[in-house]
Amino acid sequence: MSTGRSGLPTGVIDWAIALGVAAALLITGLSGEHPATGLGLLGYALLAAGGLSLIARRRAPLPVLAVTGLCAVGYQAVGFDVPVVAYLFAVYAAVRAGHRTATIVASVAILAALPLAALASGLHDTGEAFAQARGALEIAWLIAAGAAGEALRQAEQRAEEAERTREETARRRADEERLHIARELHDSLTHQISIVKLQAEVAVHVARRRGEEVPEALLAIQEAGREAARELRATLEALRDDDTAPPRGLDDVPQLVERARTIGLDATLTIEGRPHDMPAALDRTVYRIVQESLTNIARHAAAGTASVRIDCRPDVLAIRIDDDGRATPDDPPAPGVGLLGMRERVTALGGRLRAEPRGEGGFTVQAELPVEQAS
Repeated sequence: MSTGRSGLPTGVIDWAIALGVAAALLITGLSGEHPATGLGLLGYALLAAGGLSLIARRRAPLPVLAVTGLCAVGYQAVGFDVPVVAYLFAVYAAVRAGHRTATIVASVAILAALPLAALASGLHDTGEAFAQARGALEIAWLIAAGAAGEALRQAEQRAEEAERTREETARRRADEERLHIARELHDSLTHQISIVKLQAEVAVHVARRRGEEVPEALLAIQEAGREAARELRATLEALRDDDTAPPRGLDDVPQLVERARTIGLDATLTIEGRPHDMPAALDRTVYRIVQESLTNIARHAAAGTASVRIDCRPDVLAIRIDDDGRATPDDPPAPGVGLLGMRERVTALGGRLRAEPRGEGGFTVQAELPVEQAS
């Protein structure tokens, strides 16, 4: 529940204002001149209804404006000469919500109807009715209520704009810092790692051409150089990802599978069905799950084959990635940051993720994502 400036829930504040206004109107009606006939009960009901309707002034400002105006005309018509305080609150709420034109039109109609209602009550002559109707709804009060609502509306707009500006500035600075770090990493590390990797590969190639035994240390340097280059490339891509590029989704999954084939992995893709109007968050999550799974298979699983299956049902999108790597139930791989990121994405969309070794060997990743909750 949202809170007001006083720290109290807005619902409590609205109830307090509505009850206070209703009580004030009823007390004024009881203390003033009013009919003793059955119309008196109707007048009291209209006084109470006008005040209590303010409970909904935030959710439905225009209906509340109409109700309070009609109640004011009604209790004037049955003989209650009571200021239309509830209508002033409704004017303030409607203008604050941005309904200026509708409020002006309604107020002109109320100003025209109140003198006629007071005259119809039969308690005053024409001159007194008009004067007392003007007293019940001073034009100055009406302008003040509208001006207060407009002033607060503009203040809130300025505050929201200032908040958006701060967020955009912070995001821009974060993007600039991220790109600066990426440039520094690229300038300081990429060149050196590339040299180490190239020299190790040349040394291994020359040794094999000569028929010499390649030292294990040299092979380890070669593999470490390749792994460092891959990790650095992935880090730079993450740092440069500023969310301005078109988001990747289900349509880009075939490219992931094709890329896995180019590095020697026998990868297959099966997609059944296709949901209509897939939410963007769900679309991105599908891509990230497949991307992370295939990356882990290529780097750590020592697998020869991998299968990706995506089943698009009306209410659930199911993803399954299997490989024939070295993982077994007795020797499961240690969970890494990638698997944790997948689990967080799936959980955020209200889905379930299962990632574990298969009984027949290899590893499986299964995710079920509810389509409706992701929207």
